Amino acid sequence: MSARAAFDHQLQELNDQVVTMASMVDKAIARALESLRLQNVALADEVQRSDNAINRLHRNGEERAITMIALQGPVSSDLRRIASAISIFSNLERMGDYAAGIARIVVEGSRESLLKPLADIPQMGVIAREMLDEAIQAYVDKDVEAARTVAERDDELDVLYDTIVTELMDYMVNDPSTIERATHLLWIAHNLERIGDRVTNICERVVYIVTGEYEELDGGRIAPQRFGRVGSSESGMVG
Repeated sequence: MSARAAFDHQLQELNDQVVTMASMVDKAIARALESLRLQNVALADEVQRSDNAINRLHRNGEERAITMIALQGPVSSDLRRIASAISIFSNLERMGDYAAGIARIVVEGSRESLLKPLADIPQMGVIAREMLDEAIQAYVDKDVEAARTVAERDDELDVLYDTIVTELMDYMVNDPSTIERATHLLWIAHNLERIGDRVTNICERVVYIVTGEYEELDGGRIAPQRFGRVGSSESGMVG
């Protein structure tokens, strides 16, 4: 096998690891939302434990990529692919944190019933998972236009998130006894909204891999003030 063929094989293995990690994250999101729907604490606990495997794959992927840079000295498009894989691993790891955060909220809120029937939050979950799947496919195909199309869907998540915030704030204002349960749902919606932002980051990396240029795909939207303690890992809300 020639040196170039061996290097291409390593690049393919790196790409495969990205796809594997994305599949694990997608499963974690799906199971976290299912634990919410069923109010299933055991399933939520499983999601939190599975985050360790996602973290290990993140570290392994980064180490593989850094080793390739150190030993192969790639340039131009090859270097962009490797550097972008490192960024994508990081974004996927954060999505895993968001899924674990949702599961943590399910556990914390298990003593009480859900404040209201779930509607917009499951829809946010559907969109977020579709975006992730389509973004990874765009990465595999090196499809710039597909990546841009996926990023546009983040607006759908933002609209749903703002709707949820407005509705739950109304609950809290009109009945202070709902504050804790409403806050839990707000944190969950926040985490799903952040997943959309992370997927957009992946889409930007796809564009960079192909074109060599950085392109902001968030539409220049200025995020509204978020409710809650952004960045609190104890609450399950991940910044």
